[in-house]
Amino acid sequence: MLELAERLRAANGGELDESAILAVSEATGAPVEYVRLAVRLRPEDKKKGLAHRLRSEYIGLEPDVRRNVFGGSLGVVFALASVLSNVLIDSLTGFLGVIQILCATLAVYLVSVAKDSRSAAITGALTTAVGFIAATVFQAIFAVKGSIDASLIIPITLGGTLGSMVMNMIVGKNRRRLGLKDPVQERQDLLRQLVDLQTRLKSGEQTVTFLSVDIVGSTKMKELADPLSIEYTFNEYHQFVDRIVRKYGGSIHSTAGDGMICAFDNPSQAFGAGKNMQAGMIELNTFGNQTGIPMALRAGIHSGNVVAPKPGDIASLNFAHVIDIAAHMQKVAPVGGIAISEEAAKCLAGGAASVGTERIETQNVVGIIWQPRLSAASPNSVTPPPFPAQLDG
Repeated sequence: MLELAERLRAANGGELDESAILAVSEATGAPVEYVRLAVRLRPEDKKKGLAHRLRSEYIGLEPDVRRNVFGGSLGVVFALASVLSNVLIDSLTGFLGVIQILCATLAVYLVSVAKDSRSAAITGALTTAVGFIAATVFQAIFAVKGSIDASLIIPITLGGTLGSMVMNMIVGKNRRRLGLKDPVQERQDLLRQLVDLQTRLKSGEQTVTFLSVDIVGSTKMKELADPLSIEYTFNEYHQFVDRIVRKYGGSIHSTAGDGMICAFDNPSQAFGAGKNMQAGMIELNTFGNQTGIPMALRAGIHSGNVVAPKPGDIASLNFAHVIDIAAHMQKVAPVGGIAISEEAAKCLAGGAASVGTERIETQNVVGIIWQPRLSAASPNSVTPPPFPAQLDG
C-alpha cells in the first residue's frame, strides 16, 4: 500500500491529494482512514522543517476539513488587510488592496470547485463569518475609529452561504467549458495509474525462503565466559553459518547479535542448510567453542512472496511479513530442531511428511517440527545432509 502511495506521489510530483488517497484505498482494499494515517506517518529520509510538517498535517486532513481551514484562513487574511489599509500609510493601501482581491478570488474558487453545493455553502458561511469576526478583533487591536455592527454577521454569513451555493452550481454545470476535471473521471485516471503501478510491482515480486537461526541461552553464556572467548566463539559461529548458507546457494540477509536471517531461493535449500547447521554443531562445539559452554541452535523457516525496494536485491528488504514468520517459527522450535511452516514444507521434495509429524502454531501459521534422530549409543554418528553440488553428482 505504502509502495503504491509513494510511487503515485512521485509520479504526481508532490503530496497525495484526497482523490489519490481514495484511489489507493480502492486499489488495495485498505480503509481510507488507514491509508491517510499511514501516508501521514510514513518514515522520512531526513528531518523536515516546521513548514513541511505543517503542510503534511494539512494535506492529511479530510478534504472538507482542509477546505474549511483554508477558507477560514482566507477570511482572516482578508480582514487583516482590510483593517490595515485604514491604519497604514497610503503607499501601502494599493498592496493591501491586491491582497484583499487575491483572498476574495481564492475564496470564490474554493467554493466553486467544492464537491457539492452543501460543502460549498458550509465553506462560504465559515469564510465570511470568520472574516467578519476577525475584522472586529483587528479593529479593536489597532484602535481603528468606528466599529462594525455585530448584527451584520448574520446577513453577511447568509450572503456568503447563498453566494457560494450559486457559484458551485454554476461551475458544476460548466466544468467542461471551464477546463476543469470531472472528479469521477479524475479518480478513474488515478485508479488506472495505480493498476499500472501494481503491475510493475508484481513484475518485481519473487518467492523467497528465509531461515532464522539463533543460539539458545546466549545471554547466560556471555555472562559466564570471558570476553575474549566469547568474541572468538561467536566469530567462529558466524563463519560457520555463513559457510553453510553459501554452500546451499543462500546469503546472509541480516544479523542481530547471535541471531541470523538467511535468504534462499527455495525451501529445499533452506531446510538442507538448517539441518546441516544442526548436525554441524557437534563439530563447532568441539573445535570452535572456547567458552566451555556447549552452544545449541533453534531454527525457523518460512516462504512467501516479497517485493524488494531495490529489484533483485533481497538485502534491501527489511520489514517483510515472511521474515517475521520465520523468526516466530525459530522461537517456537525445539532446541536442536527446526520449525518449518507448512507453506514452505509443502514445496519440499517429500512434502510435509519428509519433515515430521509434530505440529505447532504461531502467529496463525502452522509449522512442522523437525528434530535429528540421534543414536543414544553414538551421538557423533549424525551425518549432515549433502550439499547441492553433491546432490547433482
